[in-house]
Amino acid sequence: MLKLAPFETRSARMERVNLVTLHAPAEDIDRIMSAVTAITPLQMGEKFDQNAFEFSAGVERYRPLQGTHTGAETETRKRPGVVVVNFELPLDLPLLERVVEAIFQVHAYQEPVIRVQEIISCRSKGLDDSQNPHRWWNATGDWKKK
Repeated sequence: MLKLAPFETRSARMERVNLVTLHAPAEDIDRIMSAVTAITPLQMGEKFDQNAFEFSAGVERYRPLQGTHTGAETETRKRPGVVVVNFELPLDLPLLERVVEAIFQVHAYQEPVIRVQEIISCRSKGLDDSQNPHRWWNATGDWKKK
């Protein structure tokens, strides 16, 4: 397997980080993310924090087996309204351990879906691109003002 190494371009740095991905019912995400951000600000670059991405809700499929709180079932359950959220953390094992434990403690599932991958991720070098015609502030404007 090819392991990507950090690199730089004129405008950006590609840095190693941990990508944390979790599945949860949409109504639980605010509680879970509050627990995460109580530990770490989820900073991206120097000018943004509270960074995470929530994918559209879908249907999660599973079948409880013997030993679960509901007991064994014969039919596959189909739970609507489950989302996937991902966010990045620095390569810091004690931090990752605290975040995973916090998610586990506030998650609704007996077996929470939490995955971690080491990736390289883009960070701006903070060059002055205020006149770049492709930036949202020079093109379509701020989506929140609509």
